[in-house]
Amino acid sequence: MLPAPNSPNLLSSSLGLSLIAQIFLIPTVSILLYIIKYVLQQLLFVDKTQPPVVFSWLPLIGSTVEYGIEPYKFYAKYQKKFGDVFTFVLIGRKHTVCLGPNGNNFVLNSSLSETSAADIYRDLTVPIFGKDVCYDCSPAKFMEQKKFMKYSLTPEKLQRYIPLFLHETRDYIQSASCFQGNEGIFDVVENMSPLTLFTASATLQGKEVRENMNGNLAHLYHDLDKSFIPINFYMPGLPLPVNRARDIARKKIVNIYKDIITSRRANHSGQTEDDMIGNLIRSTYKDGSPVADHEIAHTMIGLLMAGQHNTYSVASWILLRLATRPDLQEELYQEQKSVFGSELDLNASYDDIDRLSLHKMVARETLRLHEPIHTMLRAVKKPLTILSKDPETSSDRMYRIPKTHILIAAPGVTCRSEEFFHNPEEWEPRRWESKTKPSDDTQKSTLELSDLSRGANSPYLPFGAGRHRCVGESFVYLHLCTMVAYLVHHFTFENLPGKVGIPLTDFSSMITRPIVPARLVWKRRTRN
Repeated sequence: MLPAPNSPNLLSSSLGLSLIAQIFLIPTVSILLYIIKYVLQQLLFVDKTQPPVVFSWLPLIGSTVEYGIEPYKFYAKYQKKFGDVFTFVLIGRKHTVCLGPNGNNFVLNSSLSETSAADIYRDLTVPIFGKDVCYDCSPAKFMEQKKFMKYSLTPEKLQRYIPLFLHETRDYIQSASCFQGNEGIFDVVENMSPLTLFTASATLQGKEVRENMNGNLAHLYHDLDKSFIPINFYMPGLPLPVNRARDIARKKIVNIYKDIITSRRANHSGQTEDDMIGNLIRSTYKDGSPVADHEIAHTMIGLLMAGQHNTYSVASWILLRLATRPDLQEELYQEQKSVFGSELDLNASYDDIDRLSLHKMVARETLRLHEPIHTMLRAVKKPLTILSKDPETSSDRMYRIPKTHILIAAPGVTCRSEEFFHNPEEWEPRRWESKTKPSDDTQKSTLELSDLSRGANSPYLPFGAGRHRCVGESFVYLHLCTMVAYLVHHFTFENLPGKVGIPLTDFSSMITRPIVPARLVWKRRTRN
């Protein structure tokens, strides 16, 4: 007699497992075997010609979670164990970390034949900036585009920007609801982001763009900013809500720029307007070809994000740090009085701001501990070799880095090293006084550090190094110092009652910033 259709004999194997159990068992066993193989390869089949690898249990995840929570602690932990060079798995790819001044130089000063930044960043930047600019063109063309952008960063232009910085800051404070009255509470990040967007657009973009910021353009830029997240770096093209909003925003922003360009060409003002759009309209590449309208629009998006993106993070950290140091706020105020008298001149000159030396120290020290970009990446194009010291034996070892790896430089690690900075975790702006001399061999002269700041071997590289070094260093310092000068001149800042210290750092974005909400108490300063 045949068994009934629902007989257990048909749903069971010779081992007594149901068909459903077998369906789940086979992939489960396969995954377990894959994990066992992955673990055994790390323990038993070590290639000692390559950098040591951070052990992990899961092949695709690797050290992603540990690294993502706090990158600097991750780097410090394994630097102590392995030395300046080691490898870890991040979202299925092997990343080789090269720390210390030599590591920074190795990665950031590598040649075009050795490494590529474009291969790393293209998929992230093209959906935000657009095509044919930045990392979506040849290195030679990108260098020409960077030269075009330097037009807005000359000493003459920087001089013109100071009144714009001050007037924009004043206008924002006067209109913001959270700054009405004589005291109140405000969220630092939520206010520094639009403020730096307005100041950057007024200076780097021209009057038409700044006027559009009062409308929808600021919200569109915010939609671009929200897509600047790590998942888009490693897994581009995902149908995420932030990506759909980004794509819509970029198209609208490009159309705004193209309308401005078309209007200028029609009115022939493109040949006379002394701003970045006018400069790009007039510019030609070395081969004689003009800068196309879509390239102008895409360049302007990149320029504004570069001028605002990092600055709002650093400005936020400055205010949060100052809130813990009322003594330093008073010193900054007294420094302003020594330069301007009782009232801050809204038409201050470059020389006036340059005399605010303590303000510059505050910006520099904040950049030391709060670099906006904690990890810089390069794709390896051919096998490389690097020398590293074994921390246990102090002997030098030569490692081979395969083409399949991604290189990491993390200049912020040296900024937190006792080898280069006395009490490195302490926020102390006066360490940057050029007159400071080291009291013993463990302290480095800040004057020496300042002299080294432009070389890739420097322990202080907040603006990167090599061919991809940020060209806007002078602009950033001027931007920060001028805004902070206005805010400190009119307000004092302190933590909310019961709050001590500063917020933790949010590493979930490509640009590090304080975890929100990050609120402070402000009080309108009384004139002495």
